Amino acid sequence: MRILHLLASPFWSGPAENVALLALAQREAGHEVTVAVDRRRTDVSSEEPAVPRFEALGLLDEGGLELSVKSPPWKVWGDTRRLKGMRVDVVHAHFTHDHLVARWGRPGAAVLIRSVHAPRSLRSSLPAADAYTVPSSSLITRLVGRRARVLPPLVDPLFRPAEDREGLRRELGLTGEPLVGMVSTFQASRRHALAVEAFARLRQKKAGARLVLVGDGGLVEPVREQVRRLGLEEGVTFAGYQKGEAFVRWLRALDEVWVLGLGNDWSARAAAQARACGVRVVAVDEGNLSSLADALVEELTPEAVVAASESGARALVEHPGNARIAADVLALYEQVRVER
Repeated sequence: MRILHLLASPFWSGPAENVALLALAQREAGHEVTVAVDRRRTDVSSEEPAVPRFEALGLLDEGGLELSVKSPPWKVWGDTRRLKGMRVDVVHAHFTHDHLVARWGRPGAAVLIRSVHAPRSLRSSLPAADAYTVPSSSLITRLVGRRARVLPPLVDPLFRPAEDREGLRRELGLTGEPLVGMVSTFQASRRHALAVEAFARLRQKKAGARLVLVGDGGLVEPVREQVRRLGLEEGVTFAGYQKGEAFVRWLRALDEVWVLGLGNDWSARAAAQARACGVRVVAVDEGNLSSLADALVEELTPEAVVAASESGARALVEHPGNARIAADVLALYEQVRVER
């Protein structure tokens, strides 16, 4: 099959990595796969750009699509005409803008798949597609009468347990036990403030505990102030934004990751990555986190977070693997193509 993924974003963030891993797995299964991204917004210095990443993977589509939410109407129209002239079997749209272009520019023989990456996209105006993917089984019930399938997070093979965790901790300058981490953007939905309050209580019981906060975002300074106010400076490490192998190293060093909320991308990829690194996951029951967590937080209170952390529970469910996930999505493509 010739598969074209549409991802109207210039950033290597949100669902971009998941789309790349899905495309790679589909290519490894013998299909011709490319990914078109936003080519209009080139000044993306605030975040890692997507174009070099997809180009290095050999996935970047060079069909001339601008695919940007910042495009003027005549450019969007040009994208629909350009898409209509492409020879592809499957158009897999990932954002609303992608679906707009695909809805009017889909080549006549191609099937149209729409991935919904967050609940906010499930509204009455959701355009028609041949099938949909959603990040959580709880969202399928909101697509009654439409063909839908759960698309779990895919995990890069780089995410695996550390060969020498103690040595890695020394290299990173990390001390303390347990080493608890959060690996997410500092935004309200991730509940860093709740994590700091919970850590203060955990440290009263385990004086050697350390909290490692990996990421950046608008709420870094308020969280720093909260840490100072609670007298936790010696027990909290702000690691900043990490990417690539550096991010994997920080994640591998941890004993446990707290995932206390989901952001713009509901795939819960961080939880799957932590599990792949042999790191225990404590999470709230949001999205598909319940299928990835070792222990669930029963209430959004510091006490409940600490209780889940101290439970010692370990989940037995393993990640299905990228090849299996890709095969499931490919089966969806084939089923739709046959029925059309």
